[in-house]
Amino acid sequence: MTVVALVGTQWGDEGKGKITDVLASKADVVARYQGGNNAGHTVVVGDDTFKLHLIPSGILYEGTTCLIGNGVVVDPKVLCEEIAYLHARGISTANLHISEKAHLIMPYHRVLDQLEEGQRTVKIGTTGRGIGPAYVDKFMRMGIRMIDLKSSESLGRAIDQVLPLKNQLLQKIYDHPGFTRDELMDEYSLYAKTIVPLLADTSLVVDSARQNGKGILLEGAQGTLLDVDHGTYPFVTSSNSTAGGAAPGIGMGPNHIDQVIGVVKAYTTRVGEGPFVSELQDATGDLIRERGKEFGTTTGRARRCGWFDAVLVRYSVRINGLTGLAITLLDVLDAMEDIQVCVAYEYRGERLEHFPADLEVLKECKPIYETLTGWQADTTRIKDFPDLPDQAKAYLAFLEQQVGCPIQIVSVGPKRDQTMLLNPVF
Repeated sequence: MTVVALVGTQWGDEGKGKITDVLASKADVVARYQGGNNAGHTVVVGDDTFKLHLIPSGILYEGTTCLIGNGVVVDPKVLCEEIAYLHARGISTANLHISEKAHLIMPYHRVLDQLEEGQRTVKIGTTGRGIGPAYVDKFMRMGIRMIDLKSSESLGRAIDQVLPLKNQLLQKIYDHPGFTRDELMDEYSLYAKTIVPLLADTSLVVDSARQNGKGILLEGAQGTLLDVDHGTYPFVTSSNSTAGGAAPGIGMGPNHIDQVIGVVKAYTTRVGEGPFVSELQDATGDLIRERGKEFGTTTGRARRCGWFDAVLVRYSVRINGLTGLAITLLDVLDAMEDIQVCVAYEYRGERLEHFPADLEVLKECKPIYETLTGWQADTTRIKDFPDLPDQAKAYLAFLEQQVGCPIQIVSVGPKRDQTMLLNPVF
């Protein structure tokens, strides 16, 4: 039995969907534990590409149990569309289970997300999907949960408790007409027909699997630097996207997690606002964006690109207690004659080895680089780690040394067979 938590170590978009898909071939259970449809996981199977936002990537393996945990906030419209999308492509969702305790994203959450962002003097770059407002209601104890979909009576009671407050806020503060009880009841009763049969006590499901010696993969969304506590606040998401969110987000004791694997790009990207020390606003940054197809799965926004930031990943190793790394998109660097790695920051003449909490400090930091020789060879067809160019192996060894964590997986393309497992995970 092995329980593995998979987390992003940068600002999201590290390729967690692909790594989840690869590891899911050996896992019996794959579970999402936080975030919502602001996540976007892309999986390539042969010539087919699947883009998922809520359903765990393990759904592409017949017989693998997939869970959406209580820590996820769920837009039922998106979930139903994703189920229909998979069915249309011949993928069964019979093994999908959704926590009864997961909170629902309501139409007023999406509207408030967009209106509030419009009022900010400093934009945080929200996706506008209603994730943040849904989490706010959860912690204000006025959320509507999956279990409320089980009957029209419970759904009606939940809506009656919160809708007058939301309409008052929308109408008096934002001059928005608000929503009627009937329209919410009609819409969400329709979603219930698809969703209610999939509801379960996911904590019980995952614990039963654990006690029966099954392999369990806990799939995180976003990345460490987007964690609401440990990220570059306020340019963060609304949940704990670090490994610490895995146990409460699925309903498992933290002592049951055996490995924590951090997914990290061979370079660095970021979407939206906020400081980015190793960002490249030049032809090299453009080349990385082009070769890496760096456009958001969820938003379509172009990602900001830069060299690998070892200070940032060093921080992620510590915060998450990482036991191993999965390096993705190494092949994007195939074209580079020289490759730089940010090994420290310079702040007002001082060398910083550790990631600063103060964003005002971070804004002034300059990267201190070490330059390595590129390999300028195609790695996308290489199947075994020893066959990588010597310069590529030297680059990976340098990253290991800089961040203090061993590399377990190396990915050189989007397909399943473009993956090297240096050490078994399951």
